[in-house]
Amino acid sequence: MINTDKSLWKATRDGYGRGLVKLGQRNGDVVVLSADLTESTRANWFRDKFPDRFFTLGVAEQDMICTAAGFALSGKVPFCCSFGVFASGRAWEQLRISAAYMNLNINIGGTHGGITVGADGATHQALEEIALMRLLPNMSVIVPCDAVEAEKATIEAASIKGPVYLRLGRENVPPITDENEAFVAGKARIIKQGSDVTIIACGIMVYQAILASDILEKKGIDACVVNLHTIKPIDADTIIMQASKTGAIVTAEEHQITAGMGSAVSEILVQNYPVPVEMVGIKDRFGESGQPWQLMKKFHLMPEDIADAAIRAKGRK
Repeated sequence: MINTDKSLWKATRDGYGRGLVKLGQRNGDVVVLSADLTESTRANWFRDKFPDRFFTLGVAEQDMICTAAGFALSGKVPFCCSFGVFASGRAWEQLRISAAYMNLNINIGGTHGGITVGADGATHQALEEIALMRLLPNMSVIVPCDAVEAEKATIEAASIKGPVYLRLGRENVPPITDENEAFVAGKARIIKQGSDVTIIACGIMVYQAILASDILEKKGIDACVVNLHTIKPIDADTIIMQASKTGAIVTAEEHQITAGMGSAVSEILVQNYPVPVEMVGIKDRFGESGQPWQLMKKFHLMPEDIADAAIRAKGRK
């Protein structure tokens, strides 16, 4: 299921950059704003094609969001680009009032999410932004699992009513979704069917979940894998359906467990179909410097960790 040719592995930020260029070709109202990190966020790909529709604000994320609001009110479709930790944290008040409260089509590409940022360390590893964004009324939150999905999500974001936060990564990941497969925001995708336990993952953890399902298969456990690329609006129907089918859920995210994707899934289940839930994610701590996959192992985000959680969840049925 996983393509082992690493020359084909791309970061989700690359899909975002390609999506911006395609949007620029299709829609003359699309503008891109950058808070100094133009090359790192792949916004330079749009800048090079459409320099008259590209604006750099410098290290001024708050100004970037307010400027984007002005563009949106003028009929433009702005995309704001920065590292996720800065786009969400430094500009949260502006996102709350100028984007969410006013329900404007302001799209935020927050790159370098999670600990796989690696050596940049705790200050640059966004581990809280899913929580910060999903609690804002009107805000959509999308976490693509590969570059293909990130490109499609970026293109779709331009037509979604209200603000959209796209959480993107720096580390290369394998292609999981198909170029010809439709992307529908708010609709989870079942990657692998299973009857014993359901693993619900987002972002890079979808890849880890697929590998975990292979481990479980060797142990005689049939695991379903769900790509929950849209955290908000969440696909409650699929979550409830899988809970009723397998009776046990594991969530996997490269983010704080508190108020993250796992919490969002649990909120659905506790109100509609309570089943045992195990959460794999960051456990109330900051990140640290290191190689991406060394950090994934240290923070217990590996396939073996997901498989162990699945065995625990299944055992609690």
